[in-house]
Amino acid sequence: MGLFARVLERKSDSLDIWAELLRAGRKSKAGPTVTLDAALKVATLYACLRVLSQGVAQVPFKLFREQTSDGLKKIEPARDHPHYDLVTTQPNDWTTSFEFRETLTIHAALGNAYVFKNYVRGNVVELILLQPGRVKKVQNDDYSVVYEVTGKSGAVQTFPANVIWHVRGPSWDGLLGVEVLTLAREALGLSIATEDSHAALHAKGVRPSGTYTVDGTLDKAQYKGLKDWIIAEMAGAENAGIPMILDRGAKWISGAMTGVDAQHLETRKMQIAEVCRFVGVSPLMVYESDKATTYASAEQMFLAHVIHTLAPWYARIEQSADVNLLTKKERADGYYFKFIAAGLLRGASKDRGDYFAKALGSGGSPGWMTPDEVRALEELNPMGGEAATLPVRSGAPQPVPETV
Repeated sequence: MGLFARVLERKSDSLDIWAELLRAGRKSKAGPTVTLDAALKVATLYACLRVLSQGVAQVPFKLFREQTSDGLKKIEPARDHPHYDLVTTQPNDWTTSFEFRETLTIHAALGNAYVFKNYVRGNVVELILLQPGRVKKVQNDDYSVVYEVTGKSGAVQTFPANVIWHVRGPSWDGLLGVEVLTLAREALGLSIATEDSHAALHAKGVRPSGTYTVDGTLDKAQYKGLKDWIIAEMAGAENAGIPMILDRGAKWISGAMTGVDAQHLETRKMQIAEVCRFVGVSPLMVYESDKATTYASAEQMFLAHVIHTLAPWYARIEQSADVNLLTKKERADGYYFKFIAAGLLRGASKDRGDYFAKALGSGGSPGWMTPDEVRALEELNPMGGEAATLPVRSGAPQPVPETV
């Protein structure tokens, strides 16, 4: 059975896939063997994972509780809940919340992330990231799921589903996330091959910057003397731009980039975009842009990155945390996890402010939101009173009090 088929099989074994990637890997059609180590040395893949994981890690991730009081919904951080500090500050003794979410996102972006929930007297006291290559998810005939985890000693221990928090990337079967390094093998292999070939050319001196020709034949002493003179007088950055004076019918033929060179560079640019497609990150976010990019367009592309790349990961992790770290009763009582991503949109705060102003009736248009509804979108508590009612349109006729 092929490796791709094993990825898509319902009872697929991610442990075997990761073991293969870590050890021998699989040879790509371009020639290079794609292992996990080799893949992470592809600058574009590493940059994509860094942008994605840090975009998730840098945003505050908190546990909230929504309650109704005096007919108003109030949202407050659930600081009294034992899981609040775990996800917000320190999931375990050796990992910060930032580091935890950074690594979790890298694992999930490549397919699957696994977290061991360490229970003590019925409460989760630690969240411990597991190496994806050490975890095997098994679905039984009755569709129940268990996890087989291989420890550092090589011993295998089976855990029930409620002990492992599994965050999947995009999935074909709903059981496992597809292994990106497997699907992107050819794109990564070609990226490695083009970089290796370019490096080999430079290691061998590529080609001379030009050719110096003279009439007649040079003996060894004349050849060495001419070569030494050119290197001493014309080579090096300090001599760049200095005109070369030639005599005795000598000619200097400057070397120029060939079509092969141009095609090589174009292939490298195409591979950057190809790897970005597999991870779902815009090439602009890994510092690959065309000359037409302006500050205004870059700002809009960053906003698109937040909306179309980061926001789906926020939702994926939020919902996964709700299901795996909260009980049904806690969810019914209004507890939920949420990323506070407003900080990433500060560059667009003017646009957001203009939108809210119009929603509140600015400029004479009828308002369609109350101040409390605007505050709720910013994760702020309601004020009640007039803030809970639609504002009166500016310039609208006021009701005339009845006279007796």
